[in-house]
Amino acid sequence: MARRMACVLAPALALSLYASGNATSPAAAAAGQRPVVTWAASADRLGEAVSDRSYRLVVHTSGGGRGLRIRVSNAFGDRPLTLGAAYAGVQSNGALLVPGSNRKLAFSGSRSVTLAAGESRYSDPLPGSVKAQSNLVISLYAQIAGGQATGHGMALQTSYTASGDHAAEETDDAYTERIASWLYLDAVTVGAAPGTGAVATLGDSITDGWQSTTDKNRRWPDYLAGRLHAAPGGSIQGVANEGISGNKVLMDGAGQSAVGRLQRDVLSQAGVRTVLLFEGINDIKAHDGVTAAGLIAGYREIIGRAHAAGKCVVGATVLPYKGWSEWTPAEEAVRRDVNAFVRTGGEFDAVADFDRVLRSPYDSERMLPTFDGGDHLHPNDKGMQAMADSVDLSALACERGGTPPYS
Repeated sequence: MARRMACVLAPALALSLYASGNATSPAAAAAGQRPVVTWAASADRLGEAVSDRSYRLVVHTSGGGRGLRIRVSNAFGDRPLTLGAAYAGVQSNGALLVPGSNRKLAFSGSRSVTLAAGESRYSDPLPGSVKAQSNLVISLYAQIAGGQATGHGMALQTSYTASGDHAAEETDDAYTERIASWLYLDAVTVGAAPGTGAVATLGDSITDGWQSTTDKNRRWPDYLAGRLHAAPGGSIQGVANEGISGNKVLMDGAGQSAVGRLQRDVLSQAGVRTVLLFEGINDIKAHDGVTAAGLIAGYREIIGRAHAAGKCVVGATVLPYKGWSEWTPAEEAVRRDVNAFVRTGGEFDAVADFDRVLRSPYDSERMLPTFDGGDHLHPNDKGMQAMADSVDLSALACERGGTPPYS
């Protein structure tokens, strides 16, 4: 069984190199195919970077395809970062890989890559296929690192780290330390058939998955990916989870604002055809005077920029959160006005009415207890699934003129 599973990634050792490209416009993954994001996590600041450290990062794919590539990021670094090695393998259990599955990645033909402060870069494609809905392991060796580290803080996925260069190893002997973040990795892409695309879910802690079960891939974008995979003949297969816990539409804080990170986290992702915008609750409950008009202006900026890039935008209504310590009647009024715009303003290409799905029929200002993760703000696994189940999959496959959706 282990040997059969090892074939999820290519058995071929040679790499057929892509033309050199930048982080926002990857070359096609294979002849006749388009690159489509299959996994993503928004980059943010993660404290002090450490040299001579290996990271074994577990990621769960959405759609499948060929020609796997990773995007490594030093977006928030204040000095160069050298990754001395990068490998992609298949998870067996924990930090242990399926024997024979760990394949070396290259960057413009080189084993190592140095990223300038603020830079991101794609690897060359890895021959062979990647299964949808599978756990991959990306192993990175941070050979020279320092200053500000770049990564995604709240992974809700156990990954592993070790001192020294252990990226090529398939055993778990060196990886004795567990971590709950993803370091230096913000996207994985595969080559898919022309016409295949992805949706990027732009959100906060609810999209990031807080209160869902760790290591079980029960965030609502995960459930959405499962539905897309099961839909026969669907053209949207990739899901990029671009949620950051605590994130706001208008102001920096927990990560750059949604307006500020739109290009890097969403519009630059390969194959994204549609943006599903589900943010605003942190702006509303921050007690800093955000009005419905101000939040709607932020929505309009995101819609306009996404439309200019040829992407559709689905707007999601803001969930009820009465019972959370910061809830006030005045802010509830803002939430209602914002949701009225999302539903009836006519500026989104479609609407995902998460508020309607999760609110209590007895008190529309509260989440239904069966969906409540316990803090009256974040849904549990059942709530996450209910949200994903309510999304109209046909709305995610809409087309717009202008820039092609695979830019």
